[in-house]
Amino acid sequence: MSKSSPGPTPGFLVWRLANKWRVAVDRAVAPLGLTHAQYSLVASLHGMQRTGERPSQRRLADHTGLEALYVSKLARALESAGLVERTRDPRDPRAVQLALTEQGQAVTRRAIAVVQELLQQLLEPLGGLDAPRTRAFTDELTTLLDTPLAPPVPNDKNTRRAAP
Repeated sequence: MSKSSPGPTPGFLVWRLANKWRVAVDRAVAPLGLTHAQYSLVASLHGMQRTGERPSQRRLADHTGLEALYVSKLARALESAGLVERTRDPRDPRAVQLALTEQGQAVTRRAIAVVQELLQQLLEPLGGLDAPRTRAFTDELTTLLDTPLAPPVPNDKNTRRAAP
């Protein structure tokens, strides 16, 4: 809560909403053998592959907003499950490219359908997935996500850590 507002802060509400949606997606895709994080990775990979891209783990991390190390861990688990193929990038031997296997494509298509149905349900209070309020809400979230965070000022009393 902020001093100027008697109710919850926007940050608290965004955090609560993100957790609520993460749990809902986790439950929805669990029967397909996926977690929400794995779904985010395979659904993003599916969309990128449809445009002809075979992204590196780094590119996929940048696209999803997940840490590169976490994407690597998720990709290894998905590879073990037979859903993702990891190969060395011929142009950069340090980079690993990702692609969905045939099984991965089938599971991802089913998961996308399940999550689309869930999103319709979650967005019903705004009028549903295609409603004007939902589009406005999406625009507002996009504005916030597209705004870079300013780096902390080293000697700012608000960012300085207390000595141990």
